[in-house]
Amino acid sequence: MKYLLITVLIVSFYSCHTEAQEEHKSSEISEFEVTKSEAEWKKELTTAEYQILRKSGTELSNSSPLNNIHEPGTFVCTACENPVYKTLNKFESGTGWPSFDQPIQGHIKLIKSNNLNYQEVICAKCGSHLGHVFNDGPRDTTGKRHCINGVALNFISDKKKLEK
Repeated sequence: MKYLLITVLIVSFYSCHTEAQEEHKSSEISEFEVTKSEAEWKKELTTAEYQILRKSGTELSNSSPLNNIHEPGTFVCTACENPVYKTLNKFESGTGWPSFDQPIQGHIKLIKSNNLNYQEVICAKCGSHLGHVFNDGPRDTTGKRHCINGVALNFISDKKKLEK
């Protein structure tokens, strides 16, 4: 009787767990244009990129060379090259992370956080974590500060676009 009860519990746990997990995963995956398994992301991204983009990590303050970029151009998601921000909307926030007052319309998604002071910013094309948005940005524009991990972005200069 004891073995029968243990067997029933184990079978029930695995059958419920698997169905629910697979249904949840498939709905998440179909939400984005670019979808890959975690193994594929790990293979494609560096360790730092994977930690930030796929595990919602944060790079060290003042560690990104993108902080010093001021020339006209576009910042794209490192994982899928989706254009997410323009230099035109970049500003010096003093936080040590690349900061923008607004994204390229429709290219990011905001996820409500349990913390009421900010929202998570993810790429609308692949779902990768980019950073957070706060309500302490420039008052003369949007009042928003998109505080973005430099590792989550690549920069494409408008000069390079013209050369192509």
